[in-house]
Amino acid sequence: MPSEIQHVELDIPIEVIWKFIRDPDNWAPLVPGYIQHEIVSENQITWEFKSDFLGIMKKKVSLIIDNIIWNEPLKVSFELKRSNEKYLGEGYFEAKAMNRNKTKVTGFLEINATGPMGSLANTLFKKAIQKSDEEVAVAISSKLEEFNRK
Repeated sequence: MPSEIQHVELDIPIEVIWKFIRDPDNWAPLVPGYIQHEIVSENQITWEFKSDFLGIMKKKVSLIIDNIIWNEPLKVSFELKRSNEKYLGEGYFEAKAMNRNKTKVTGFLEINATGPMGSLANTLFKKAIQKSDEEVAVAISSKLEEFNRK
């Protein structure tokens, strides 16, 4: 199962980070290839984006971010599903206050494609997740710094 974990320390209070993460409208558009998202409920979001697996495959992907568990202000965990599959993966965002104005943020994502093309898809996902997670970490960090200045 391809997975990736990212850690970043930000000179931003944990309360500001939580306020930002709590609203998917702040961070969902930061994922590479973002098309749109819809907040279905507090525990479910639909998300569409164009995937580009290392220039090999380009495809519109629709995901359901489900079973979101909000543990304010420390952790948000979730499952990823495709509309025609029960389970695709899971992940979390975790925040830990280092001091009053500094927070360590950890993001984790694991994907497990199944079916006849599962093995090939997992190989492609491994490289794509690493690249995407790095881009998302930089984008979210920049947006959080901007959000903190408001």
